[in-house]
Amino acid sequence: MKNRTPASTLKKVVVQRLDRSNSRGYLNAALVGRSDSIDLLTPNGEHELVALKDVKCIYFVREFTDDFEPERKAFFSRPKLEGLWVRLTFRDTDTIEGIVANNLLELLDRGVQITPPDLHGDTMRIFIPRTALTELTVLGVVGVARREPKRLPSEVAARQPRLFGE
Repeated sequence: MKNRTPASTLKKVVVQRLDRSNSRGYLNAALVGRSDSIDLLTPNGEHELVALKDVKCIYFVREFTDDFEPERKAFFSRPKLEGLWVRLTFRDTDTIEGIVANNLLELLDRGVQITPPDLHGDTMRIFIPRTALTELTVLGVVGVARREPKRLPSEVAARQPRLFGE
């Protein structure tokens, strides 16, 4: 009996290879980056095995269109999403900015999953294999909880003069 993946776990993707060729299909998002290849289910129902070392990006898209690449590859200003604001440099010197989860364990996998700057475009997320990158630079930390101010010891606070009858 063949082990079938539930249809709800398959997401629409466009796989862009390092040679700039593209493949459209469906992919189990939970398994991306866990092995040396991905099993892409094409719209024709065929399985295509793609080596991760040949992949530049995996775009998780809303619809299969020709304009799957984000229109903007950088943020205009500091992003509002919580996480690490990063700039990724590819082997072909192309760059893109995005937000990654503020969890270093996720960065130790076989690749990086980012939220692109253009949130209203066709691409919702991008997975980039580590083999496609030459550099990952953290530009900022966004949405970090603030520390509470340091409290003065009670005897120092008692010697402090009160203002306005506090």
